[in-house]
Formats: sequence, structure tokens, C-alpha cells
Amino acid sequence: MSLETDLLLDRRRLKRRLVFWRVFAVLALVIAALAGLKGAGVTPGGPHIARMTIKGLISEDRKVTEAIEALADDDRVKAVIVSIDSPGGSVSGGETLHNALVRVVARKPVVVTMGGLAASAGYMIAVPASRIFARDSTLTGSIGVLLQTGEISGLLGKVGLSAEVVRSGPLKDEPSLVRPLSPAGRDVLQNIVNDMYDQFVGMVAEGRHMDVAKVRSLADGRAYTGRQALALGLVDAIGGEREAREWLVSAKNVPAGLPVQDLPSGGGLASRALGSTLGVMVDGVWKMLISQSVSLDGPQAVWQRSGN
Repeated sequence: MSLETDLLLDRRRLKRRLVFWRVFAVLALVIAALAGLKGAGVTPGGPHIARMTIKGLISEDRKVTEAIEALADDDRVKAVIVSIDSPGGSVSGGETLHNALVRVVARKPVVVTMGGLAASAGYMIAVPASRIFARDSTLTGSIGVLLQTGEISGLLGKVGLSAEVVRSGPLKDEPSLVRPLSPAGRDVLQNIVNDMYDQFVGMVAEGRHMDVAKVRSLADGRAYTGRQALALGLVDAIGGEREAREWLVSAKNVPAGLPVQDLPSGGGLASRALGSTLGVMVDGVWKMLISQSVSLDGPQAVWQRSGN
């Protein structure tokens, strides 16, 4: 066997050994890291506080709902912090998360911390909480429901196009992109929005222990700052997560120093890939352009900044 062949064989043996030890070192680091986390009480096996983060436009997400509902029966979870930074979203999405948190609140303390924006369906989610914290400058409230549609019959006429619709009843295609709303169709849609608005007002009245008439006086769709919301009884205190944890210790006897574990946020593909506010924005645009455009736009509870 030539010297060159021997050198090649030796190099291959050395490479195999290096690969083995590298893999061994990585596994050892992983095991050590897991052991350290377990010693610090950060693994799911120990008592902890669960943190749920809700950002961007709200829609129904079965996995997120199930994760929240599971907290009610998890004895390791001593309290829940819900961090909200959202302009709102679909009424059904807000209602689903609201109801899931109601079930958790019945079993253990739940506190909400509001970021820069926790309005409309974002506020709907907050109201079952044991206590709501907002920043001075948080925009919140915007209690109300809207249903938007478009109508392009004028544009079609200008370009010489027309649309024919075959329908089983006079209201089947209301609202329509190709003809204006009829008076009857407008009445039907207004009744739908009014009924959902009544449901929203009822949620706030129950969660905030307020008279329904009082809530209605505040629920004209306007947003409030955190300071204004505090004065009106829509939130409980000014602060963030530090103040929320202090309140859990003093008011709910939650042991100080418990680790906080984040629940999966259930963000869309862009949120998971980009892992930032940009991802949330891309997900929101995608839902608006694709998810809601393939069928009748559902009623929304979302804060919209005026274009003026």
C-alpha cells in the first residue's frame, strides 16, 4: 500500500473521529442546557406563570385557543399573563379567545398587559381578566363592530362591462361588488352589526362589572388612552408586566420568582419566518387580501385610524 493511500485512510479516520466528538459535544451541551433549565424551574415540569402574546390582527386559531383552554386544567400554571398589542380583528376570533380566557379566569388568576394598541377585538379579549394593566399612552377601547364591503358598478359602467347575477332570493347576494346595497339589504346587515355590537357591550359589562348603559355611553367606537381608560373604568391600573407580576404576588398569593413560560402565539407563516413586527404586518395584509376576500367579509371589531 502506497504512502499516499495510507495518508488518505488516516485523514478519513481523523474526520470520522472529529465528527463523532463534535456530535457528542453538541449533545452534551443540549443535555446540560436542559438540565440547567430544569434546575431553574423553567421546564414544563415545574410551577410557572404562563404568558400568552397576542399581536397583530386577530382571527380564529384553533391551536392557540386549545393552548389557552388547556391552562385551566394545568396545575403547574399558577397564573396567566396575556400580553396584547393588537388593533382588533374578526368578531368571531375575538369572541373565541374571550370565551377561552373566561374558562381560565374561573380557575386561576389572569392579568392582561396592554402594549401600544389593544383596541376593539383586542379589548374584547382583555375584559375577562382579573386585572388589566395599560400604559399611559396605550390606545384601547374602540368598542364596536363594523362590516365593510365595496361596490364597483360605476367603474364597470365606465369601461362598458356589466354583471349578471342569478340568486335564489333577493338578499342572497347582499352585499354585492357589482350593484349598490338595496334598502332591505342594508337593514339586514345593520341588524347583524347591531346584534354583534350588543354582544360586545355585554362582554364588557360582564367582565368589567359595569352597567350596560354605562358601557354603551363609552362604546361609540372611539379609542381612549390608557389614562383615559383608567378614569372610565375600562382598565384597572397603569403599568406593564413588572406591575402585573407584583399584583399577582400581593393580591393573588402567587409565589414570587416563578419563571414565566411563553405559549405558542400561533402566528402565521410570515410571523414564524420573520419573527418580528414585519412578520405580523405581512400576516395581517395576507389575511386581509386573501383570507377575507374569497368570501363575504365577516364583521370586524378593529380600530381604524382616520386617514385625515
